[in-house]
Amino acid sequence: MSLRILITDYVWPSVEPERDVLAAGGAELVVAPDASEETLVAMAREVDGILTCFAQVTENVVRAAERCVVIGRYGVGVDNIAVDTATELGIAVTYVPDYCVDEVSDHVMALLLAWNRRIVAFDRSVKTDGWGSLGLTMRMMRLRGKKLGIVGFGRIGRAVCAKALAFGLEVLATDPYLSDDTVKEHGARMVELQSLLRESDFVTLHSPLTPETQNLISVDELEMMKPEAFLINAARGPLIDEDALYDAMTSGKIAGAGLDVMVDAVPSPDHPLLKLENVLITPHVAFFSQEATLELERRAAGEVVSVLQGRMPDNLVNPAVLSHPNPRHRLPAR
Repeated sequence: MSLRILITDYVWPSVEPERDVLAAGGAELVVAPDASEETLVAMAREVDGILTCFAQVTENVVRAAERCVVIGRYGVGVDNIAVDTATELGIAVTYVPDYCVDEVSDHVMALLLAWNRRIVAFDRSVKTDGWGSLGLTMRMMRLRGKKLGIVGFGRIGRAVCAKALAFGLEVLATDPYLSDDTVKEHGARMVELQSLLRESDFVTLHSPLTPETQNLISVDELEMMKPEAFLINAARGPLIDEDALYDAMTSGKIAGAGLDVMVDAVPSPDHPLLKLENVLITPHVAFFSQEATLELERRAAGEVVSVLQGRMPDNLVNPAVLSHPNPRHRLPAR
């Protein structure tokens, strides 16, 4: 009997790249008809591995997967997976932390430039009211010499830094896991979060979502920012307190925001932030290009195959599982 891998959800046209990689590794895939916990619990009982994109692989799902040896994440963050439960049960968790660095950093700069040059407003005015109908009374900054604050200076934060420097922006960074010298090597200046918020004309978030970073930007942090500041989030929605952000933008405490992610994966059409003209919103597409998606599909499936075959994956989320007294995987013990 061949091994079976459950795909909980995906947002690309097909899963043929994964199917090919898994088949070469002696596994077949099954795709969940929906991502509800009830459905995933039922299907998890009959599979040897799980691949997930945005679906919640909860503790109940993980415990139901009694044959499962590996859970692979399509992407960077693993906050939608009950990693602690997987580690407890001896299940390896993998991810692909570096597949869309170019795409996300491009998207951040696109939001910054679209806001600062008022691209959306000018496009709309020409098409609805005619050429030159929008007066040049809005604030548009010369970017050279302005400050971009990057919160979280990992792969994507560093890529944003390189692109921002090319536009003449001065880059400030904050990251509790990096030294001042490491940040300086990339052309940025390390500062505390409070200083970054006070000094920056643009702020972009690239922190992982953890209990410590949830609502990282809330009332107090927004109070510190410049009235002309623009806040960008293409990382995780819950990094921002959305009620506080709405209040800040409707009261003029900050000028605007560019959001590719929100607290709810699919926010209601009536969400207050969607009604504001000083918010640019894209539907969680910063990761996307055809090249990035194909890479993601193949690499995520490849990581699962590696674990199934007892080979160390390139990116193991929970290395503690290597010391498990009764692991389900066959990876080398630590």
